[in-house]
Amino acid sequence: MTKKKPLVVVTRKLPEAIETRMMELFDARLNIDDAAMTKEQLIEAVKVADVLVPTVTDKIDAAVLAHAGPNLRLIANFGTGVDHVDLQTARSRGITVTNTPDVLTEDTADMTMALILSVSRRLAEGERLIRKGEWAGWGPTLMLGHRIWGKRLGIVGMGRIGRALARRAKGFGLSVHYHNRRRVHPEIEEELDATYWESLDQMLAHVDVVSVNCPHTPATYHLLSARRLKLMQPHAILVNTARGEIVDEPALTRMLADGEIAGAGLDVFEHEPAVNPKLLDLQNAVLLPHMGSATIEGRVDMGEKVLINIKTFVDGHTPPDRVIEGLL
Repeated sequence: MTKKKPLVVVTRKLPEAIETRMMELFDARLNIDDAAMTKEQLIEAVKVADVLVPTVTDKIDAAVLAHAGPNLRLIANFGTGVDHVDLQTARSRGITVTNTPDVLTEDTADMTMALILSVSRRLAEGERLIRKGEWAGWGPTLMLGHRIWGKRLGIVGMGRIGRALARRAKGFGLSVHYHNRRRVHPEIEEELDATYWESLDQMLAHVDVVSVNCPHTPATYHLLSARRLKLMQPHAILVNTARGEIVDEPALTRMLADGEIAGAGLDVFEHEPAVNPKLLDLQNAVLLPHMGSATIEGRVDMGEKVLINIKTFVDGHTPPDRVIEGLL
């Protein structure tokens, strides 16, 4: 007798190669239109699914999980961050959660470095000047930005992405400083020539560029609070490619408008997809639509990890990327 394939509900459209493999391996219910699911649709999905494959756009909270059917035993997240999944409720209901670590590291670090350059050298402003037809030719004081060579970079969160960013930053002549929950191994510090700051407050006050690279957890919500943002030097810039909730966005917006911080590069926002309208009016803010990991290679690699996690779990083994709450 042929074993019944598990019902896998996928909440968003994935790369074609991944969807094809998903249909071959499982009884896959795909989202062809790629419209984000409503809460009601997510509830219907968890009622019937054996496996749910959500993304960052899906809020899998206690209210949704309360409707989970008896067959739902795995949430195989398409993405590294799992702050949109109520891990405690999932665990209490016996549901395993997996993610897709490692594969987004280089792409996100590339985008972080790109934002550092873009804000420092006013690339987006210059591009807008050209498109508006307002460029009258080269001038010795036109569009002056700031050199990044010789400046201090402060990395908030020295995980995989933070370390990948540090390697890039060294090549651009930035000195690397970091704050982390735990100090990294001395060999890593030596390789990156990185200076550890036990006090985040003190690091913020002494660096020229601040990059947010830590995960969003209850402990990191508004880690960059209004009080901490005020510790930054007026010429400093802030870049966030992690999660919008880590930064007090209204406070950051006010400080950018008042010139208390020189600039910001944001790939994430506190209330995505909504963006603070006041941010849109600021010339010293570079705003991107959460595209830090948006490469074809990265998305396919993410999908491969999802497939491996599901297949391993269905075969009765512990999936390789199982999320454990305390280790985030």
